[in-house]
Amino acid sequence: MIHIFVAFLLVSTSLGPVLSLQSVPDSGHRQLQNCTLNPYKDIQKLRRVQAYLKKINKPASPDGDVIDCVPSHLQPAFDHPQLKGQKPLKPAVRPKGHNLTEAVSESFQLWRDTGESCPKGTVPIRRTTEQDILRASSVRRYGRIRRHVRRDSTGYGHEHAVVFENGDQYYGARASLSVWAPRVTNEYEFSLSQIWIISGSFGNDLNTIEAVVCSCFFQVSPELYGDNYPRFFTYWTSDAYQTTGCYNLLCSGFVQTNNKVAIGAAISPRSSYNGRQFDIGLMVWKDPKHGHWWLEFGPGLLVGYWPAFLFSHLRSHANMVQFGGEIVNTRSSGFHTSTQMGSGHFAEEGFRKAAYFRNLQTVDWDNNLVPLTNIHLKADRANCYDIRQGRNRVWGTYFYYGGPGRNVRCP
Repeated sequence: MIHIFVAFLLVSTSLGPVLSLQSVPDSGHRQLQNCTLNPYKDIQKLRRVQAYLKKINKPASPDGDVIDCVPSHLQPAFDHPQLKGQKPLKPAVRPKGHNLTEAVSESFQLWRDTGESCPKGTVPIRRTTEQDILRASSVRRYGRIRRHVRRDSTGYGHEHAVVFENGDQYYGARASLSVWAPRVTNEYEFSLSQIWIISGSFGNDLNTIEAVVCSCFFQVSPELYGDNYPRFFTYWTSDAYQTTGCYNLLCSGFVQTNNKVAIGAAISPRSSYNGRQFDIGLMVWKDPKHGHWWLEFGPGLLVGYWPAFLFSHLRSHANMVQFGGEIVNTRSSGFHTSTQMGSGHFAEEGFRKAAYFRNLQTVDWDNNLVPLTNIHLKADRANCYDIRQGRNRVWGTYFYYGGPGRNVRCP
């Protein structure tokens, strides 16, 4: 920018004196007076301005995001008529049997790597840009999923490799998920790994809380974020993705209470193939006192809650919990997408190579964490993305999942 400005100044001065408009004393008229620009002086001034702006403005994080520290009571959730004038609630009682001893780096998102943080009484919110909205099909559609949900979940090109349990009343779920950066073929597809808390039928009254680290767990979505970083996200709906709900804090719904976690921000570090593995604990549970659904991320970081009034069926309990991966296959080139799920490798490759969920648990009616007892596995297209489940004393119930998408067995 400085070089362009210098070129402009040189051209201007080469034309001789510059005309400017100035007021003439004691006159209601204006006259033209001569003045000459000083390139060196103006460049020095520009540099001082840039240095000042760099000092007072927080820099974008390494992922290009700008994080705003917003007073808690002014976050989008409190635009909702039933929340206006209120403040975030105090933390809920965690389920019994929850272990807070797992260690994780305090800096697990890229924006924190620069040393930035938000003060108490505020929440960090990823700034939405014009470019973010313009990538969506419309302003109304920005930050929302619109699809008809079927039990096999393959409608509208959505494909899954999941473990699920139903047949009981569920008040939450917990697991630790490995973090990867799967490759996404085009901006209209995504790849995510998450926990679903589901209630209602698979029609217009489906209620879901999706909590992946990126629903709530990690998601790579070029359309939503403009890049290929894995990001921590949330999603909710109370009518099967028709008109209600949204990602992250893009509508009135989720109430954030934490000043260290930015929903929608990039996750760091990540696992590497045949190298270091990095996973993060994730838990969603229903507060026995107020009935709200709380989200915990990492070792005891309470991110916030979904107020109970957002839902119909979930006001009482969930009737299904689901863990695993999901991708969108647009078949934009006429064949199956090469968008990866998890690490981009099949479950059979195992530790350090395939993505995993470990220590799967649900929350019962008495706010206890309990193991899964009625497990089902589902891979919509096992030749493209598959899943394998196991159990041991250290990882409890676990599974590996994922795949590369298009290959010789997945045309």
